[in-house]
Formats: sequence, C-alpha cells, structure tokens
Amino acid sequence: MAEELEEAIPAKGERVAKILARAGLCSRRDAERWIAEGRVSLKGTVLTSPAINVRDPAELTVDGKPLPETERARLWRYHKPSGVVTTHRDEKGRATVFEKLQEGLPRLISVGRLDLNSEGLLLMTNDGGLARKLELPANGWLRRYKVRVHGAVDPARLEELAKGVTVEGVAYGPIQATFEREQRSSNLWLTVSLREGRNREVRKVMAHLGLDVSRLIRIAYGPFQLGNLARGGIEEVPPRVLREQLGTGEPTEKGEKREQRHRNEDRARSEMSASPAPSEQDAKRERREKRDHRAKLSRGGPSAKPAYSEKRTSGERHAKPEHSTERTRSGPGPKSEHREKRASPERHAKPERSTERSRGAPRAKPETPEKPAPSARRSNARHRW
Repeated sequence: MAEELEEAIPAKGERVAKILARAGLCSRRDAERWIAEGRVSLKGTVLTSPAINVRDPAELTVDGKPLPETERARLWRYHKPSGVVTTHRDEKGRATVFEKLQEGLPRLISVGRLDLNSEGLLLMTNDGGLARKLELPANGWLRRYKVRVHGAVDPARLEELAKGVTVEGVAYGPIQATFEREQRSSNLWLTVSLREGRNREVRKVMAHLGLDVSRLIRIAYGPFQLGNLARGGIEEVPPRVLREQLGTGEPTEKGEKREQRHRNEDRARSEMSASPAPSEQDAKRERREKRDHRAKLSRGGPSAKPAYSEKRTSGERHAKPEHSTERTRSGPGPKSEHREKRASPERHAKPERSTERSRGAPRAKPETPEKPAPSARRSNARHRW
C-alpha cells in the first residue's frame, strides 16, 4: 500500500490529511482533527498543523503506529435510497448512507455524492486514491440519470443542452437529454447523460428550463450499472472486472484460477470457430449411416421396439383366464363337496305322487321327509342372535 501511495504522491509531496484519507484511516476532516489532538507524528515529531507536505508515507505514524497494511483496492455498488445523506457524520443528525451499510465491511469512502433526495447508484471503495481517480472529470466517464420532471417540456431547448449551458454564471458541459415517451401529462420521464457531475447539476439545469425535478435516479456511472440491485443493497465489483476497467487491484489465487478458466474457455471457443467445416463426403456418410439405422429399426432389428400388432389388445388384457379342468378330473375340492351336500336329493327331493287311487277315496297327503336336526354350531348361532 505504501508503494501505491508513493506513486500517487507528487514529487513535492502531499498534505498529511490527504495521505491518511487515501490510506483509508479516516476522512480528511477527521485527519485534521487527529493532528490537532496530537495523534499524528512525522519522523517521531508530533505534528501540530495539517499544512505540511509529506513525500514518504512510511515516515508518518498515528498513535505511535505506522500506517497499516491495507488490503487491495476494492469497489462496491450501492443502491442509495432517498432520504439519507452521503457523509460519514451529519451535523444536523440526519441518517447517513454509511449508517445503513451492513456490518462486516471495511471502512468505505464514497465516489462522489448524491444529495438527500436523490437515489440510485453510488460507488464505494476502501481506497482513497481509487475514489479520487474515479471522481476526476478527466476520465470522461458518463453518468446517466432517470429524471421525472413536472412542467411543459420544450424539445428544442433540450437539444440545445448538447452544446452546453450557463446557469447563474456557471458553465456546464454538454448534456444529453431525451424523452422516454411522448408527454401526455404534466409529468414526464427524461434520460439525462453528462460527464462532469457537479453539485446538483441536473436539478439546476432542469430548473433553468422551467422544470421541477420530482425524482432523480442515477442508473450508471461509467461502465458500472445499477441493474437489479435492490434499494439499500450493496454488492462488490468482482476483482477481474475492476482490473479490466481500471487496471487496479492485486490478483488473488482465487481470481487467478477464475481468469485461467475464462482463458481456457475463450481458447476452446476460438479453436472451435477456427476448425474447418466438415467436407461433403463426411456429410454424405453421416446421412447414409442415419438412413441405414432407420431402416434397421423398421425391419425389427435387435434394438427395434415391438410392433404395434405384437402388443396385447385391450380385449386380451381384460379377458378372464380359462379355468383349469384338472380339479374336475381329479375330483371335487372342498368347496364342491359343500355344494353337493347342500344340494342333496334327500333334502330337496319332492315326494312322488301315487297314480293308484280309488275313485272317491280321499287324496292322501304326501309324506314329507323329516328335517335333520340342526347342528350344535347352528343352534348356538341362532341362540346368540
């Protein structure tokens, strides 16, 4: 980290407060307060004024300790909600974005600011030098906003913003403002793009056009997009993306493996695209093999499925099986014996009528067979019921 600070510090040196802020220890205001409290020393000498330039950060100590070894430069995307201020400490006691952050994060610095009523993408980093680099207008990064305005919009005046505009003596650079849809009411959404991002620039320019801004959302900051990040959510930018966009951040072992995997995938993709197309003979041979395979299946080869006629029909599936005749040949089973016993002629036989009868003689009553006595089991059952 000391080497990175030395590269960022010019030959004449930088102020102590700026070096401490770049190291991620505190803000510049807090650094000046630390110096006034006598907590910062230079080569063993306690500093009493922040108006001192330092060339070598290793010569500084805070509370008797050298500047700590910090981790690599990291960057986060944060979806700032409306109603919070972009500062570490507010004199009016209002809620700050840093109070809303989840626990476990290092000390973060915001890249630029969004005012109290603005919302959307806010970049945060743990490296003061990286924050300063991203804030410089010389980078030419485009900031894009979705702006809801109230009032009558003049398309001609919006087009004139592309040439720049001067508001209250302040000259602003080119601004691109386009409609999202035709205006059908007094409220309208605009897409505004600019590269400077001065304090309340969008609101002041819209007021110059006679439009009141009722909502302002930043949706992009350079190559970084708000996307589907939930309101109040924070997400770290992958180190690989950060190195590709900024050329910063030390590669880690996990990041190296991930980059190697991406390189292998790119190499395989390029080899596939560079491989020659199959010849006409190969295509004909492949079509011939497919045709032979289909013919083999239609002839009922070993891998062919059974034909529809070989399958059992619905009548065969539901037909009742034929009863075997072995039992009738070998003799009745126990159930047939029971049936014969119940249907015995002695029990159900009708008396034979006598044909020999004298004239005038009374008809004799047929003799009824005596009913067998009920078994004990049956009598017991009748008694129980």
